[in-house]
Amino acid sequence: MARALLVVDVQNDFTEGGALAVTGGAEVARRITVFLHEHAAEYDLIVASRDWHHGDDDNGGHFAGSTGPDFVDTWPVHCVADTPGAEYHPDFDTASVDVHVRKGQGVPAYSAFEGTTPEGTTLGTLFEERDVREVDVVGIATDHCVRASALDALDGGAAVTVYEDLVVGVDPDRSAAALAEVRAAGGVVDRSDTDDGLHRPGGARL
Repeated sequence: MARALLVVDVQNDFTEGGALAVTGGAEVARRITVFLHEHAAEYDLIVASRDWHHGDDDNGGHFAGSTGPDFVDTWPVHCVADTPGAEYHPDFDTASVDVHVRKGQGVPAYSAFEGTTPEGTTLGTLFEERDVREVDVVGIATDHCVRASALDALDGGAAVTVYEDLVVGVDPDRSAAALAEVRAAGGVVDRSDTDDGLHRPGGARL
């Protein structure tokens, strides 16, 4: 039985200054890196997902048209494949990531389980092959892709924990509702020990 960490969409376009910025995204990127430096060895598999949208179409209606985005089903252009906005945030150290998953290639996609590896393997298949039974979820955004990924992991039979200090959402109320939905589905919402690693002796921040 294996344990996995799933890092959801810690990308430039979802952090401050990006096309679809979430306030606090850069801080979460940094906190996830601190967590990885302390805990990467505790996981059998570390997966990071990214939106990786087409730049020459609306990705199945995911990108808003002339009427503008409704920020529910349609969005500003973001995370276009092979552009800086689609890259991981520079404060997210990917050195310990084992597998990278891309999603939303021409279609709307929120859950990391809708994506595939570069070889075309779905995340669900990968977890089945690796016998992943426990999944910890972190990343962006709590009320959208983190929520969808955590719920899909639960639907797949995994024991799921979302670390609420290592996620950040677009809307506080919807984010709280998303975490409540994860709990209601049988998941756990917990806090990491990252705060313990954010300060060096004497108070100097990492």
